[in-house]
Amino acid sequence: MNETAQTPTVQADLADLIVHLARLGLSTAATPLTAAQWTALRYFARANRLSRTPSAFSGFHATTRGTASQTVKSLVELGLLERRHNDSDGRSTLLDVTDAGHAMLERDPLEDMRKALARLNEQEQRALSASLGQVAMSLAEAREAPVFGTCVDCQHCEIEKDRSFCHQAQGFLSPDEMAAICVNFRPVSAVI
Repeated sequence: MNETAQTPTVQADLADLIVHLARLGLSTAATPLTAAQWTALRYFARANRLSRTPSAFSGFHATTRGTASQTVKSLVELGLLERRHNDSDGRSTLLDVTDAGHAMLERDPLEDMRKALARLNEQEQRALSASLGQVAMSLAEAREAPVFGTCVDCQHCEIEKDRSFCHQAQGFLSPDEMAAICVNFRPVSAVI
Protein backbone atom coordinates (compact mmCIF):
# COMPACT_ATOMS: atom_id res chain seq x y z
CA MET A 1 0.00 0.00 0.00
CA ASN A 2 1.19 3.52 -0.75
CA GLU A 3 2.66 5.07 2.41
CA THR A 4 1.39 8.59 1.57
CA ALA A 5 -2.18 7.28 1.50
CA GLN A 6 -1.84 6.28 5.16
CA THR A 7 -0.14 9.46 6.35
CA PRO A 8 -2.56 12.30 7.05
CA THR A 9 -1.73 15.54 5.31
CA VAL A 10 -1.72 18.92 6.96
CA GLN A 11 -4.90 19.67 4.97
CA ALA A 12 -6.60 16.51 6.28
CA ASP A 13 -5.56 17.33 9.83
CA LEU A 14 -6.90 20.87 9.49
CA ALA A 15 -10.18 19.69 7.97
CA ASP A 16 -10.64 17.21 10.81
CA LEU A 17 -9.76 19.88 13.37
CA ILE A 18 -12.29 22.33 11.93
CA VAL A 19 -15.06 19.71 12.01
CA HIS A 20 -14.04 18.71 15.54
CA LEU A 21 -14.09 22.34 16.71
CA ALA A 22 -17.52 22.85 15.16
CA ARG A 23 -18.96 19.80 16.90
CA LEU A 24 -17.23 20.60 20.19
CA GLY A 25 -18.42 24.20 20.01
CA LEU A 26 -22.02 23.11 19.53
CA SER A 27 -22.00 20.30 22.06
CA THR A 28 -23.43 20.93 25.47
CA ALA A 29 -25.42 18.73 27.78
CA ALA A 30 -28.15 21.25 28.55
CA THR A 31 -29.36 23.22 25.55
CA PRO A 32 -33.00 23.75 24.63
CA LEU A 33 -32.26 24.05 20.89
CA THR A 34 -30.78 21.78 18.25
CA ALA A 35 -27.57 22.75 16.45
CA ALA A 36 -29.62 23.76 13.38
CA GLN A 37 -31.91 25.93 15.50
CA TRP A 38 -28.93 27.66 17.11
CA THR A 39 -27.42 28.28 13.67
CA ALA A 40 -30.69 29.77 12.43
CA LEU A 41 -31.16 31.97 15.48
CA ARG A 42 -27.58 33.25 15.19
CA TYR A 43 -28.02 33.82 11.45
CA PHE A 44 -31.21 35.87 11.79
CA ALA A 45 -29.65 37.92 14.59
CA ARG A 46 -26.69 38.81 12.34
CA ALA A 47 -28.32 39.01 8.89
CA ASN A 48 -29.18 42.31 7.22
CA ARG A 49 -32.74 43.24 6.24
CA LEU A 50 -32.35 41.73 2.75
CA SER A 51 -31.07 38.41 4.09
CA ARG A 52 -33.59 37.56 6.81
CA THR A 53 -35.62 35.17 4.66
CA PRO A 54 -35.99 31.39 4.89
CA SER A 55 -34.48 31.10 1.40
CA ALA A 56 -31.37 33.10 2.34
CA PHE A 57 -30.96 31.04 5.52
CA SER A 58 -31.22 27.88 3.42
CA GLY A 59 -28.25 29.03 1.32
CA PHE A 60 -26.26 30.09 4.37
CA HIS A 61 -26.89 26.80 6.20
CA ALA A 62 -26.22 24.77 3.01
CA THR A 63 -29.46 22.87 3.33
CA THR A 64 -32.67 22.45 1.39
CA ARG A 65 -35.38 25.09 1.56
CA GLY A 66 -37.72 22.54 3.12
CA THR A 67 -35.30 21.74 5.93
CA ALA A 68 -34.59 25.43 6.50
CA SER A 69 -38.34 26.16 6.57
CA GLN A 70 -38.89 23.48 9.22
CA THR A 71 -36.10 24.94 11.37
CA VAL A 72 -37.56 28.43 10.99
CA LYS A 73 -41.09 27.17 11.73
CA SER A 74 -39.90 25.57 14.98
CA LEU A 75 -38.23 28.83 16.09
CA VAL A 76 -41.38 30.80 15.28
CA GLU A 77 -43.45 28.31 17.31
CA LEU A 78 -41.00 28.70 20.22
CA GLY A 79 -41.46 32.47 20.05
CA LEU A 80 -37.79 33.08 19.20
CA LEU A 81 -38.45 34.40 15.67
CA GLU A 82 -41.39 36.33 14.26
CA ARG A 83 -42.53 36.60 10.66
CA ARG A 84 -43.45 39.83 8.93
CA HIS A 85 -44.45 40.77 5.40
CA ASN A 86 -41.59 41.43 2.98
CA ASP A 87 -42.51 44.73 1.30
CA SER A 88 -39.83 44.35 -1.37
CA ASP A 89 -40.84 40.78 -2.32
CA GLY A 90 -44.45 39.82 -1.75
CA ARG A 91 -43.64 36.12 -2.22
CA SER A 92 -41.56 35.86 0.93
CA THR A 93 -41.57 36.83 4.56
CA LEU A 94 -38.86 38.41 6.65
CA LEU A 95 -37.87 36.99 10.01
CA ASP A 96 -36.89 39.00 13.05
CA VAL A 97 -35.43 37.75 16.31
CA THR A 98 -37.83 38.41 19.19
CA ASP A 99 -36.85 39.61 22.66
CA ALA A 100 -37.09 35.97 23.78
CA GLY A 101 -34.76 35.03 20.91
CA HIS A 102 -32.21 37.62 21.98
CA ALA A 103 -32.47 36.35 25.54
CA MET A 104 -31.86 32.79 24.27
CA LEU A 105 -28.76 33.98 22.39
CA GLU A 106 -27.27 35.03 25.71
CA ARG A 107 -27.11 31.28 26.47
CA ASP A 108 -25.48 30.42 23.12
CA PRO A 109 -23.26 27.33 23.44
CA LEU A 110 -20.74 28.98 21.08
CA GLU A 111 -19.88 31.46 23.82
CA ASP A 112 -17.20 29.08 25.15
CA MET A 113 -15.60 28.98 21.69
CA ARG A 114 -15.72 32.78 21.48
CA LYS A 115 -13.93 32.97 24.83
CA ALA A 116 -11.28 30.51 23.61
CA LEU A 117 -10.78 32.58 20.45
CA ALA A 118 -10.49 35.73 22.57
CA ARG A 119 -7.36 34.19 24.11
CA LEU A 120 -5.61 34.57 20.75
CA ASN A 121 -3.99 37.93 20.19
CA GLU A 122 -5.57 40.28 17.63
CA GLN A 123 -3.07 39.40 14.91
CA GLU A 124 -3.75 35.67 15.37
CA GLN A 125 -7.51 36.29 15.31
CA ARG A 126 -7.28 38.31 12.07
CA ALA A 127 -5.04 35.71 10.40
CA LEU A 128 -7.35 32.86 11.42
CA SER A 129 -10.39 34.81 10.24
CA ALA A 130 -8.79 35.57 6.86
CA SER A 131 -7.64 31.98 6.37
CA LEU A 132 -10.98 30.42 7.30
CA GLY A 133 -12.76 32.99 5.13
CA GLN A 134 -10.66 31.93 2.15
CA VAL A 135 -11.41 28.26 2.83
CA ALA A 136 -15.14 28.97 3.17
CA MET A 137 -15.17 30.95 -0.08
CA SER A 138 -13.26 28.24 -1.97
CA LEU A 139 -15.52 25.48 -0.68
CA ALA A 140 -18.68 27.47 -1.45
CA GLU A 141 -17.51 28.10 -5.00
CA ALA A 142 -16.53 24.45 -5.48
CA ARG A 143 -19.99 23.38 -4.33
CA GLU A 144 -21.70 26.19 -6.24
CA ALA A 145 -23.13 27.47 -2.97
CA PRO A 146 -23.62 31.12 -2.10
CA VAL A 147 -20.79 32.98 -0.41
CA PHE A 148 -21.84 35.05 2.59
CA GLY A 149 -20.03 38.00 4.07
CA THR A 150 -20.48 41.55 5.31
CA CYS A 151 -20.89 44.78 3.37
CA VAL A 152 -17.48 46.05 4.44
CA ASP A 153 -15.83 43.49 2.11
CA CYS A 154 -18.45 43.52 -0.69
CA GLN A 155 -18.18 44.66 -4.32
CA HIS A 156 -21.71 46.08 -4.17
CA CYS A 157 -20.85 48.49 -1.37
CA GLU A 158 -19.42 51.94 -1.92
CA ILE A 159 -17.94 53.17 1.34
CA GLU A 160 -17.55 56.88 1.86
CA LYS A 161 -16.33 58.79 4.88
CA ASP A 162 -19.71 59.35 6.54
CA ARG A 163 -22.02 56.90 4.75
CA SER A 164 -22.13 53.73 2.65
CA PHE A 165 -24.24 52.87 -0.37
CA CYS A 166 -25.22 49.38 -1.56
CA HIS A 167 -25.65 49.20 -5.33
CA GLN A 168 -27.43 45.84 -5.02
CA ALA A 169 -30.06 47.12 -2.57
CA GLN A 170 -30.04 50.61 -4.12
CA GLY A 171 -29.88 52.28 -0.74
CA PHE A 172 -27.71 53.70 2.00
CA LEU A 173 -26.61 51.39 4.80
CA SER A 174 -26.41 52.06 8.50
CA PRO A 175 -23.23 51.13 10.41
CA ASP A 176 -25.10 48.12 11.86
CA GLU A 177 -26.04 46.96 8.36
CA MET A 178 -22.42 47.28 7.25
CA ALA A 179 -21.47 44.63 9.81
CA ALA A 180 -24.41 42.31 9.03
CA ILE A 181 -24.36 39.09 7.00
CA CYS A 182 -25.67 39.59 3.45
CA VAL A 183 -27.05 37.06 0.99
CA ASN A 184 -26.03 39.32 -1.93
CA PHE A 185 -22.39 39.44 -0.83
CA ARG A 186 -19.75 39.45 -3.54
CA PRO A 187 -16.16 39.54 -2.28
CA VAL A 188 -14.12 42.58 -3.25
CA SER A 189 -11.30 40.35 -4.45
CA ALA A 190 -11.55 36.76 -5.55
CA VAL A 191 -9.49 34.56 -3.26
CA ILE A 192 -9.40 31.47 -5.41
